[in-house]
Amino acid sequence: MDQPATGLRERKKARTRTAIQQHALRLFKERGYQATTVEQIAEAAEVAPSTVFRYFPTKEDLAVLDDYYSLADAVSAAVAAQPPDTPPVDVLRGALRAVFTGLSPDDRAARYERDLAMLTIPEVWAANLGMVARSRGLLADAMRARMPGPAARILADAVVGVGLGALLDWTRDPHSDPAEALDQALGRLSDLL
Repeated sequence: MDQPATGLRERKKARTRTAIQQHALRLFKERGYQATTVEQIAEAAEVAPSTVFRYFPTKEDLAVLDDYYSLADAVSAAVAAQPPDTPPVDVLRGALRAVFTGLSPDDRAARYERDLAMLTIPEVWAANLGMVARSRGLLADAMRARMPGPAARILADAVVGVGLGALLDWTRDPHSDPAEALDQALGRLSDLL
């Protein structure tokens, strides 16, 4: 979900940006990235092609999901809110549970579609490798107050790997709940440590 906007104009811009990207992802999934044109995306979003380019200077920018239903800030805040004596994996597990529970059904569905697009459309995956790396860093930063030295980075790497594995498994059964699959996978990781 995009950053909260304060004024009416900013909220309208945020809704337009989100709608354009949502239609782009849907069309990439239905037609393929290469076969989808900016004109088709504009038509689906009921805006002019120039409006698409105002928000996304290139077609490739439509595939970058950094701000599209991002949970980064919410996860960082939820990590900070976990009890201080909680084991590290359980901190992340509890934070992710809190974040996903707090999403509206529409936001949760949009987030799932976002993740499904990222994992099943090669061009979208490639456009978001930087986001995966930044997520790894954000998780490590969120855990540094609880873990000394390189342990926070190692845990972040493990959680990102477990998370990607759970999401990749979910792509084979997209009617299941990826948040539940992630929670179960993190529970197994916690048992191993």
